Amino acid sequence: MDAKLYTPSDTAPDALLPAVPPLREAVYAKLRSAVLDGDFGPRERLAEMRLAARFGVSRTPVREALARLASDGLIERGDGGFFVTIPNLTQLKDFYELRITLELRGIARAREDPSVVHTPEVIAAELDRWYAMREDPPVPDPRFVVQDERFHAELSRASGNPALTDALVAVSERIRRVRMYDFLTQDRVEATITEHIEIMEFVRDGRLDEGYRALHAHVGESMAVVLERARRAMTQMALHADRL
Repeated sequence: MDAKLYTPSDTAPDALLPAVPPLREAVYAKLRSAVLDGDFGPRERLAEMRLAARFGVSRTPVREALARLASDGLIERGDGGFFVTIPNLTQLKDFYELRITLELRGIARAREDPSVVHTPEVIAAELDRWYAMREDPPVPDPRFVVQDERFHAELSRASGNPALTDALVAVSERIRRVRMYDFLTQDRVEATITEHIEIMEFVRDGRLDEGYRALHAHVGESMAVVLERARRAMTQMALHADRL
């Protein structure tokens, strides 16, 4: 038996336990999630002392986490400290254009190459999730954007190009702070559920041309529409910041 794959019977039990991430990694992960999930207002200063108390740690891992998040582009230094980065309209235009390109590429590669087949298990599991939401629609909530992001990530993952999916996830995170304000009304949530199901069913049934067109309409057919959505979302962000 290959020694590299074999664990001797006298191996210490602790060696079999999953590794605990270093404190700085844990703080970074928690703070990153809080930033992405909208826990901080657009003008709220990310104070080291307050964050250290929140996470029950010293200021050093918090300071390191803030520096990493600034490097990630998720926060930026302003007057008196760090603040969550809110893309301006020019940046949003660029991010949305990239997102649309990545979204459509997942289906396009299957249209161009018959050997590329969307993974049936991934499609079926995601469809079941959205069928359940259609039966019992969630109430409007900015954090519904996370469910929306998962749909698009799973659709991309099913197409079989992990690098494409990783890029889509990354750009979706960068614009989440604005997109989350697109889900403040029941009709918007229910329309999203209906459109997601339609797209997935087209892909499941091999109707890729129709799926491509439906996805294209879903994410926005022109940059003018995308920018208008962004303007509305940024207005909603100012009006509804207290709901986060």
